[in-house]
Amino acid sequence: MQTWIKYLITAALVVIISEVAKRSDKAGALIGALPWMTIMVLLWLYFENQESSKIAAHAYYTFWYVLPTLPMFLLLPYLLNKQVMFGWAMLAGVALTISLFAVEVLVLRRFNINLI
Repeated sequence: MQTWIKYLITAALVVIISEVAKRSDKAGALIGALPWMTIMVLLWLYFENQESSKIAAHAYYTFWYVLPTLPMFLLLPYLLNKQVMFGWAMLAGVALTISLFAVEVLVLRRFNINLI
């Protein structure tokens, strides 16, 4: 598939979600929470005739990489409601995510799941 088509579809999706979110917090969050990027990547890999094992591995690792990002979506609104500036709140969310990812890597290593 042509790279410019992938860029166009991906960009259009981001714009659509942000425009919906301007009008409705709940609808924008619902649409944005769907794993659009992962679905598109899986489709791009499939249409580019990648092996099923590569597509499966991408889906598998995506599951593990998503888990430590979830608490950020609780921390960010909490901090913003406490009047913390957006940049600092986002930085705290990113720091939390990185910390939780590091913990996840160490815990999963004990179960022979290597993320890095």
